[in-house]
Amino acid sequence: MSEALQELAAHIEAKRPESVLSTEISLGELTLHVAPSAIAGLVEFLKTDTNCKFSTLVDITAVDHPARETRFDLVYHFLSMYRNQRIRLKAAVREDEMVPSLTDVHSSANWFEREIFDMFGLIFSGHPDLRRILTDYGFRGYPLRKDFPTTGYSEVRYDDEQKRVVYEPVSLVQEYRQFDFMSPWEGAQYVLPGDDKAEAEAK
Repeated sequence: MSEALQELAAHIEAKRPESVLSTEISLGELTLHVAPSAIAGLVEFLKTDTNCKFSTLVDITAVDHPARETRFDLVYHFLSMYRNQRIRLKAAVREDEMVPSLTDVHSSANWFEREIFDMFGLIFSGHPDLRRILTDYGFRGYPLRKDFPTTGYSEVRYDDEQKRVVYEPVSLVQEYRQFDFMSPWEGAQYVLPGDDKAEAEAK
C-alpha cells in the first residue's frame, strides 16, 4: 500500500508541481500540503485524472491554530472508489484569506463550506449561498475557534409571558472556575492510604 501511495504522490507532484507544496505518508494515508489558491484546480485534476479518479468528496473541516500566522488548516478528504484509495489535502490559511469554493467541482462541498464558515469564520469565494447553517441568525462569533468562550455570549430561552424566544447575555449562577489541570490531590490537608510508604521510601 505504501508503495502505491508513493507512486500516487509522485504522479500528482509531477502533474501539478505548482499546487503541491509537500507530500506525507503516515499510517497508510497520503496527505498533500497544498497552496490555498490552487485547491480548486488540484481537486478538479484529482477528480478527472485517470490515475486518480477521486470522485467522492468525503468531508471538509478545519483546525484552529491561534498562535500561527496561517491560523487555520483546511482539511479535505477524498475517496477513489475506482482505485480503492483515499487522499487528504491540507491548506494553511490566514484568518483574513479567502479560499476558492469547490461547489463547481463537487456540489456536496456546499454544506461543508457553510459549516466551516459558521464554525470558524472562513470565507469561500464563489460559494453560491455562504451563510450560517448550524447557528441561529444574528449569532455572534465562531464556536470552534479556540478563543471562543466555552459559555458563549448569549443564551436562548422561550419566554411564556412574551410568547416568543428571547436572547439574553450569559449569566453564570456561580463564579466560573478556571482549571489548572494539576493533580486533584495537591494541596489536600489529609494523608491518603499509602502516602506514608512513599515518603518513607523517598527517605
